[in-house]
Amino acid sequence: MNGTSEGPASATELGPTVTDSDGDLAPRAGRTGPPTYRSVFTTAPLAMAVVDAEGLVVSANDTLGTLLGTDPAALAGSVAADLVDLASDAGTWHAYREVLRGHRPRLRCTRRLKRADGHSLWAQVTVEPLADSGESGASGDGDTPGGLLLSVADVSARRELQARLRHLQMHDPVTRLPNRALFFERLTAALEAESYENGGTGRIGVCYLDLDGFKAVNDTHGHRVGDRLLAAVAERLTRCAEEAAHPRSGAPLVARLGGDEFALLVEDSTGTDQLADLAGAVLAALQPPFELSDRRLSVTASVGVVERHTAGTTPTALMQAADTTLYWAKADGRARWTLFDPERNATRMTRQALAATLRPAIERGEFALEYQPLVGMADGRVRGVEALIRWNHPQFGVLAPNRFIALAEEDGSIVPLGRWILRTACHQARRWQLAHPDEPPIFVSVNVAVRQVWDSDLVADVARTLEETGLAPHLLQLELTESAVMGSAGRPLQVLKALSEMGVHIAIDDFGTGYSNLAYLSRLPVSVLKLDGAFVRGFQYAAVSDTEPGEVANPADEVIVEAMVQLAHRLGLTVTAECVETSDQASRLRRIGCDTGQGWLYSRPVAPDRISALLGHAGPGGPAGVQAGVGNP
Repeated sequence: MNGTSEGPASATELGPTVTDSDGDLAPRAGRTGPPTYRSVFTTAPLAMAVVDAEGLVVSANDTLGTLLGTDPAALAGSVAADLVDLASDAGTWHAYREVLRGHRPRLRCTRRLKRADGHSLWAQVTVEPLADSGESGASGDGDTPGGLLLSVADVSARRELQARLRHLQMHDPVTRLPNRALFFERLTAALEAESYENGGTGRIGVCYLDLDGFKAVNDTHGHRVGDRLLAAVAERLTRCAEEAAHPRSGAPLVARLGGDEFALLVEDSTGTDQLADLAGAVLAALQPPFELSDRRLSVTASVGVVERHTAGTTPTALMQAADTTLYWAKADGRARWTLFDPERNATRMTRQALAATLRPAIERGEFALEYQPLVGMADGRVRGVEALIRWNHPQFGVLAPNRFIALAEEDGSIVPLGRWILRTACHQARRWQLAHPDEPPIFVSVNVAVRQVWDSDLVADVARTLEETGLAPHLLQLELTESAVMGSAGRPLQVLKALSEMGVHIAIDDFGTGYSNLAYLSRLPVSVLKLDGAFVRGFQYAAVSDTEPGEVANPADEVIVEAMVQLAHRLGLTVTAECVETSDQASRLRRIGCDTGQGWLYSRPVAPDRISALLGHAGPGGPAGVQAGVGNP
C-alpha cells in the first residue's frame, strides 16, 4: 500500500543501505514464537507489524490488515516505508533510516494513507526497535534479536475534529468569512521568501475597507439587523473576489477583520491597476440597496489600497499602510478608494514624529521667537512688530508655526507652549522698553489658541506674567482668530471681558475669512481688526493698464477693504493690514484709512536684536509696538 505522496527516494533502496554486518535483526516469516505472545500480537486492537533489518514486513496483525483494507498475510514481504508513506519527505525518511540502523530510539509521525478501496485516512505511525530478549518477539526465535515494531493508529476522527475546531477558530461566526487570525496567517505565508521565489510575481496587494456609517445602522435598527447587513456585505464581497479571480493566483481572500472592517488579500498581484479595479468593483457591488426582510438599507464603504513588492515587506508594515490609506479615504470624503502614497505617508510620519517630541522640546528650550515690524500707514514709523515662533528641531531644522501649532492644539501642548510664548514676549517687550527709555513703549501682541482659553486659566496666566515682567497691561495685546472669537459664549466671552477690563487689548486675526458676524462684533471687547492678507493681495496692481497680460486688478477688493475699515473706525477699532508687499499696496491702504500694516515691504521676521537696532535708529515720534505670537508667518 502506498501513501499519497512520493518521497525523495524509493523505499526499495533501503535494503542496500543496511549492511550484512548489521545481522539478522528480525526472524523470517514462518517462524513462530511462544503462543502467548503470538496471540497477543494477532488479536491486539492496535494495528502492528514486525519489520526486519532490511525494512521488509515480517508479519502483520489482523488489525493492521483491517485498517488498510487488505489481507494481513499479503503484507508480509512488503516494504514498510512504502506501506505507511515514510518516504514522502526527506526529514521523515532520514529519521526512519536512523531508527532502522539503531541510531535513533523512535520515530513518530502523522501520515495520510490510502486504503486498498481508495479511501483515505489519517494515521499516527510509530516505529521503534523490538527488545533483544528472546521472549519479547511477536514472531521469531529466542536466540534472534528483535527487529522493528511498526504500529499504526487511525486518528482520522481526531483530525476531523481538529479541522472543525480550527475552522471555527479561524472563521467569523456572523459572516462565515475567514477572520483576522486566518487572514494574518495567510498574509504571513504569502510574504515568506519561498512563496514568491518559485515563479510568482513577487508582489502582494490588500484592499482594506470599512463600512461608512455602520454604527448608525446598529444604533437605529439593532445589532441583529447589523449582523444581517454584515453577512449580506460579505456575500457581495465574496462574489467580487470570485469574479476577480486570476488564472495563476486564484480568487482574493476575503476576510472580516472585526466590526465593520473587511479585507481582500491579493497574492501574486500584477500591479496597482489590478487592486484599483478590485476596489472599484467592491464599491460598485455595495451601491445597490440591501433588502433585509422588511428593511431596505443602503451602505457605502471607504477602501484603502496598498500594492507593493513582497520582498522587504512585513505583515505589520503592510497593514499599517493599509490602515493609513483607509483613514485617507475617510478623510477625503468617504465612499471612495484611495491608493497608498509614500510621500503623503512620509508627511504623516513626520507629523507623528513632531507630535511625539513637542512637549519635550518645550523643556529642552528648542523654541525661539522672531519679530516682524508693524508700521503706521500715515507716517511710516514703526508702531510694532509681529513675533513668530520657530522650532529649532534637531532633525528637521527650523520649522515655521504652520508645521506644529495644529499638532500642539490637538494634543494640548499648546497650553504650556502658549505660556512660554506669553512670558518670553512680555520679557522681551519690557527689555526693549528699558533699553530705549526715550522712545514711547511698544506693545506686544500674543496669539492665543481657543484651547488655551478652555484648558487653562488664561486670566491668571496673563496677570502673573505681567506682574513678573513689569509690563503694563495696555502694552499687551492678545490675538484670536475670527473663527475662535465670533460666536464665543460662556467661558471664552467671560475670559475676553476679564482681560479687557484688566487693560489688555484684544485683536481679531485674519478678519474677513471666517464668520464675519458684524452684528456680533460690536458686543465683543475687541480693539483691533487684522485684515487677512487675501484682501491685500487684491491690491497688487495700481491700475488695469499697469498689469501684465492675463493679470487683472480686482477693484472689488479695495471696495470691500474700504468698507471694513470704515466700519471698524465707526466701532472705535483700529485696523492692521497683513501681507503688505509693495509700495503701491501701502499707498492704496493709506488712502482708504488703514491704520497699520505689516509685511515684507517693511521687514521679514528678524531676531530681537535687529528690532533693538531698528528702535535705536528711530527718532522722536509716536508710539511703537511689537507683536509676538504663534500665527502664520
